[in-house]
Amino acid sequence: MSSVVTPEFTRGLPKAELHLHIEGTLEPELKLKLAKRNHVDIGQTTIADVQKTYNYHDLASFLAVYYPAMNVLQTEEDFYDLAWDYLTKAAANNVRHVELFFDPQAHTSRGIPFEVVLNGLYQATVDARALNVDAHLIMCFLRDFSKESARKTLQEGLKYRDKIIGIGLDSDEHNNPPLKFARQFEEAASAGLHITTHCDIDQKDSIEHIRQALEIMEVERLDHGTNIVEDPDLVELAAKRKIGLTSCPLSNSFVSPEMKGQEVIELLNAGVKVSINSDDPAYFKGYISDNYYALAQKYDLTKDQIVQLAKNSFETSWISQRQKQLYLDEIDHFVTANA
Repeated sequence: MSSVVTPEFTRGLPKAELHLHIEGTLEPELKLKLAKRNHVDIGQTTIADVQKTYNYHDLASFLAVYYPAMNVLQTEEDFYDLAWDYLTKAAANNVRHVELFFDPQAHTSRGIPFEVVLNGLYQATVDARALNVDAHLIMCFLRDFSKESARKTLQEGLKYRDKIIGIGLDSDEHNNPPLKFARQFEEAASAGLHITTHCDIDQKDSIEHIRQALEIMEVERLDHGTNIVEDPDLVELAAKRKIGLTSCPLSNSFVSPEMKGQEVIELLNAGVKVSINSDDPAYFKGYISDNYYALAQKYDLTKDQIVQLAKNSFETSWISQRQKQLYLDEIDHFVTANA
């Protein structure tokens, strides 16, 4: 097998996407279309106008752009269109399985009913079967909202247990540690939902937050989480428990020029199940295959390393062992055909 990693190889490689915020796939074209459809004045009339607002250098400045953009999302049709646009791109990137984050509080807090958000997104995941994409929803709590808000959101989500595969935690991590939501996570796990949490890169108390997530809350995955390399004991624990880490090189590059690539390699070498994902691709200029290729280019990764990252994505997904094996076999067949 040629060791040169090409864009065609990363695009064709079967992969799972486990760290994707559906609201972060709102491309300028769709934003303008929805603004017009819903008569929402966003102060922008061209794609260039929208792109000029993409001025951020850390998590807080990004969120200040990210949340106001959601005002164009009003109806079930809007949420369907948002998810469908992403899922067609996922199919073009040979994403075979995807677990989508969505943030109900970002919408209910502005008067959009929970069921409007969920039903629109869920119908798109059902229709994605026609694209040969297996898609599921992860409901996230906004960590800069209150515990009471998370409790109410979980209560609402549990009414739709059959449409949600797991619970996540995202948004501004500063002064909002994972343990703030320990009770809600315990209740979610008791209800049979999977659990994961963001531990964003280079945050205040990053290692302490990772420790809380792994040792106390016993999450199944860490989203981002690459600061774990600062504590060899936690790296060993993650490898032992087969914890998935979902790294997002292109979004990382807006905070760290090195994309946390060296950390990804270190985790791979330590046997940690790290995978590559696209996070908020409309805002960070690249979907999942672009993230694989950017990392491969910058760090001269081999095809074997890229293939292992893809295998890790399926191995740490929340599907059955039989499904995982079918997807792993697909990877092997692809590699053989592209030797």
